[in-house]
Amino acid sequence: MTRAFVFPGQGSQAVGMGKALHDAFAVAREVFQEVDEALGQNLTRLMFEGPESDLTLTENAQPALMTVSVAAARVTCAEGKRDLKSMAAYVAGHSLGEYSALCAAGAIRLADAAKLLKRRGQAMQKAVPVGVGAMAALLGATPEQARAVAEEARQGEVCDFANDNSEGQVVVSGHKSAVERAIEIAKTKGIRKAMLLPVSAPFHSALMKPAAEEMAKALETIEIIAPAVPVVANVTAQPVESPLTIKRLLIEQIPGLVRWRESVLALKGLGVGTLVECGAGKVLAQMTKRIDKDLSALSLGTPQDIEAFLKTL
Repeated sequence: MTRAFVFPGQGSQAVGMGKALHDAFAVAREVFQEVDEALGQNLTRLMFEGPESDLTLTENAQPALMTVSVAAARVTCAEGKRDLKSMAAYVAGHSLGEYSALCAAGAIRLADAAKLLKRRGQAMQKAVPVGVGAMAALLGATPEQARAVAEEARQGEVCDFANDNSEGQVVVSGHKSAVERAIEIAKTKGIRKAMLLPVSAPFHSALMKPAAEEMAKALETIEIIAPAVPVVANVTAQPVESPLTIKRLLIEQIPGLVRWRESVLALKGLGVGTLVECGAGKVLAQMTKRIDKDLSALSLGTPQDIEAFLKTL
C-alpha cells in the first residue's frame, strides 16, 4: 500500500507534546536538543511545561510543532530500520507543516527549519497589528461559497479564502471588520455555522504580504536540496522536487490559499492509500476521513503509535 507522511500545522500544539517520544528515544532527544541549540532557546521545556500562553505564540508554536513532527518521523525510520523513502512515496504538510515535511524528506536541515519557522512566526505576527486581523471558519460551506462570501464581505478591505481544509470546513481571513461581515453574510447563505477562530493574525490572506517579503529574504540564505520523495505543495496541490520551485512556493504559501483538501485528493490520485500523520495531535487524520472515506489515516505522536504502525509494515 502506497503511503504519504503528512505533517500538522498550527492549532495542534499542546503542553506536554512530544515528551513521551523525547523520554523514550535518543533519536528524538537529539532532535529536541538540536532545535534548542539552533534557536538559543529552551523550547523543549516550553513544550513540556508551558505556560500554554507562551507555547501558542506563533513564533514558538511553529518551530515547536516542527520539532515534534520531525522527531516522530525520525524515530519511526530509526525503529523501523528503514529510510523515509522506503516508508512513504510522498510527503505533505499543512501550512507550517510543509517545513516539517521538507525537513523530514531531507530538503532542509533541521537547524535551518527551526530558524526559518521562528522567523516566519515573528514575521507573520508583525505583519498585522494585534486586533486588526481575524480568521473565521465557515462550517458546512463549499469552497465556492467561501469565495463568494469573502468577495461580498470585502467592501474595500481584505477578506480572502484562506484554508480549504476538508469537506465543509473552510476558512476566510483578513481585516477583522471584513471577517465579521463574512460571518453575518454566511448566515444568510444557509451555511451551517460561521465563527471567529482563536488566532493572533489573519494568516493566508493578502495582509501577510509583508511576511512573505521577509521570508523571501530569509530563504535566500538557506540551502534547499531535492527532497528524498516529492512534496505535495500547499499552494499548488501538486508534487514538487525542484529546490528553486520549493523556495518560491514557500514564499507564495504565506499569503496564499492552503489547498489541503485538494492536496489529499491529489495524493489519492497519485496512488496513495494511507496518510500517516507525524507529530502532535490527530487533526490531519480526522480531516482525511472527511475528505475521502476510501483513504485510511493514522497518527504517529506517541511511542505506542509508532510501535503499532511498525507492526503493520
